Amino acid sequence: MNPIEIRKATLSDLEAIQKISTQTFIETFAAVNTPENIANYVKDSFNSQQLTAELNNVNSQFYLATSDNEILGYLKINFGDAQTEMINKNALEVHRIYVSQAFHGKNVGQLLIDEVKKMALQTGVDYIWLGVWEENHRALRFYTKNGFVEFDKHVFTLGNEQQTDLLMQFVINKE
Repeated sequence: MNPIEIRKATLSDLEAIQKISTQTFIETFAAVNTPENIANYVKDSFNSQQLTAELNNVNSQFYLATSDNEILGYLKINFGDAQTEMINKNALEVHRIYVSQAFHGKNVGQLLIDEVKKMALQTGVDYIWLGVWEENHRALRFYTKNGFVEFDKHVFTLGNEQQTDLLMQFVINKE
């Protein structure tokens, strides 16, 4: 595999983002959720209208991880009022890090989280935060390894089911 490049996504990447979002969400969660709940989430969260609004939001940014013109995964971050929960105005939310299953263990997620940490330093936020499903053990290990610590939890509704997301944060050392 050639080197992995990370570039900021634009509206012209809409279809590619839809495709990788749908694929990775299904790969990650279909085995442990009902087909109806998965289908509804994909329909509501990854439709053209929703993703266009997210891509056009000045307080949200998408970054694609690519190699040989293939999209391996992506990152979506939110600032200010784009955050899914207003925990702190001066924080950066990692809304999604989605990596195609075929590229797990190939350093894609690590490059994306490193990019987030760089952006956090550049923008002067106090910390990075994210929500991760308590049953997504692979993701929990990854974030813990990267210095994130649990500070709260919230309910994530997937269709007719309520699940618990652990809220994790990484405090930016500004020295």
